[in-house]
Amino acid sequence: MRLRILALLSVFALLVTACGTGANPTPSPASSGTAPASATPGSAETYPRAETLYTTGKQWGAPSTWNPLDPNAAMGVVGLQYETLFLYDPLKDTFKPWLATSASWTSPTEYTIKVRQGVKWSDGQPLTAADVAFTIGLDKIKAIGANTWDYVTDATATDDSTVVVKFNNPNYQEWATWTYNKPIVPKHIFESKANEDILKFTNVNGVGTGPYLYKTHADDRMVWMKNDNWWAKTALNLDVKPKYIVDIVNGSNSVGLGLLLQGGIDLSNNFLPGIATLVTGGYGITTYYSKPPYMLSANTAWLVTNDKKAPLSDPQFRRAVAYAVNVGDIVNNVYGNIVAAANPTGLLPNWDKYVDKATVDSLGFKYDPAKAKSILAAAGYKTGSDGFVTNKDGSRIALTIMVPSGWSDWEAAEKVIVTSLKAAGINVEAKPVDYNGLVDARNNGNFDFVINNEVQVSNTPWTYYDYIFHMPLQSGAGKNRNYGSYENPQAWALVQQLDKTPVTDIAAMQAITKQLQQIQLTDMPVIPLWYNGMWSQVSNAVWTNWPSAEGTSHYLPSTWNGYWQMGAVLMLTELKPAPQQ
Repeated sequence: MRLRILALLSVFALLVTACGTGANPTPSPASSGTAPASATPGSAETYPRAETLYTTGKQWGAPSTWNPLDPNAAMGVVGLQYETLFLYDPLKDTFKPWLATSASWTSPTEYTIKVRQGVKWSDGQPLTAADVAFTIGLDKIKAIGANTWDYVTDATATDDSTVVVKFNNPNYQEWATWTYNKPIVPKHIFESKANEDILKFTNVNGVGTGPYLYKTHADDRMVWMKNDNWWAKTALNLDVKPKYIVDIVNGSNSVGLGLLLQGGIDLSNNFLPGIATLVTGGYGITTYYSKPPYMLSANTAWLVTNDKKAPLSDPQFRRAVAYAVNVGDIVNNVYGNIVAAANPTGLLPNWDKYVDKATVDSLGFKYDPAKAKSILAAAGYKTGSDGFVTNKDGSRIALTIMVPSGWSDWEAAEKVIVTSLKAAGINVEAKPVDYNGLVDARNNGNFDFVINNEVQVSNTPWTYYDYIFHMPLQSGAGKNRNYGSYENPQAWALVQQLDKTPVTDIAAMQAITKQLQQIQLTDMPVIPLWYNGMWSQVSNAVWTNWPSAEGTSHYLPSTWNGYWQMGAVLMLTELKPAPQQ
């Protein structure tokens, strides 16, 4: 078996060189490298192997902050150490009471939270309603970057177990996401930090309520140790199985792949090219699905168009582009079927109930280069002597597409897009650019096409449509949505209407999303391409009973930011030690 693994690694080394990077669910400057471990487990400090879970995939640099309010906090700070009021399971579309036992809208503008009793912070002090009310109040601090208090007017602990939150014209959808994304922090620790410098507080060895405690860290790893006093052991009869979790900072892909094959890494949340070969090859490596697409879907990769620049400012030109791109080639040849082609709306599979099938049937698109050419001709674009269409005034069209240099899977997809568009008569070339240069160009509108995939799975399609249609337009470093600068006041009004619709009113949400899809598929402000995978490859050498479609554990198998509180923490309660050889 060892010789077989070594032979396989030599083959995969070539793949790594050719296709060594994968886009993280939320790209960052450091994520232009490869996957997973930068050092072998135990190089800094050793832990009993049968009691230790080794992971990789989230961390793209040395852990530097453990402040749960900081989006750059180390892997596991939110979810393993600090917890939220609820968990949200996107596979079942259900909320699970967590630090709250219940919460309800007691009036259209008043939300009452019942805080779980018997929970203690890791320093022994009790969690109370005062901690929850205090955490809500922290969103007033500008440095945190929240807009909660645009619609929250008061948050008061009326007793030790009750918080009453009052709203002015509440954003129901946003608030629902808050309840499972915002970590509750201890007032007795953070109240002295509650100012504009709050994110400078690195909070090493912090005080949380979660199943794990800070153990140690090094430049190449973050180490968590089981909290034997975790409240859920008695309250919910839940117990996480690994005594230690060692998360390895992403580094060399070939080293990481070797560790996965040899059982040195248990869970890799990185893009690993050719993983299908391992799944079907008897190496003890499994994925959520045992056949294509192998991975759950995490986000949608779009071709974003600069809608302020001719000819991309023309919806008919954008529709032609949508028909021209050979997404099947990207899915099959670039990714080897570990991703799935997106629905024309781009809505993720867990939002399928919001897809209006009649609208997709009448306005949706598929790969059809002849259709693309006919749309261009009908819109008045003539074909020049070089075989490419010209602007309506006869001037030459020369467009470019950008992806971050070194992101090999996206670079390969870029080549497919260029080839597809040229075959349809659209003149486009790849434009190499480093990640920071791409962000600057994208945020300031200095691009033609760019691939983007920033909206993650969530409980509501509002997060998706807020990204596409957001107004007013942003620019510069703070821009984080609607990169194509598409402006449609009607669509934005519908997005705001959706935000103010209770999450329990599915019919009303569907009526609004139908209208948004009609606008989207008519104007094509972004072009959905494929569903980026929730990259997750596991070894069964040390731990078994991983989440899978065929097994008994059905949770998100991911360590990425925001995923622990979407049920991934429950994965840890169902792991089992592998049988001894």
